[in-house]
Amino acid sequence: MAEESMTQPTDPSTLSFEEALRALESIVRRLENGDVPLDESISLYSEGEALRKQCMERLQAAEARIQKLTLDASGAVTGAQPFGAG
Repeated sequence: MAEESMTQPTDPSTLSFEEALRALESIVRRLENGDVPLDESISLYSEGEALRKQCMERLQAAEARIQKLTLDASGAVTGAQPFGAG
């Protein structure tokens, strides 16, 4: 476990959604164990918050792209507008 505490925080924007989620889960497990020193707990919490924010932003972007799909009268997908298109 000492090896984990020596790792440097990773920039969440460089991680895939799945990597960021795994890193967040790892931080939560470490904090729940309760054996992390206070200063490290604060750093881990801050890193976890950045990871949580990144995951939420990616989920919201994916949801917005899904909502941009165009459907015909029968409900079949007929096309999609690019994300951000009016």
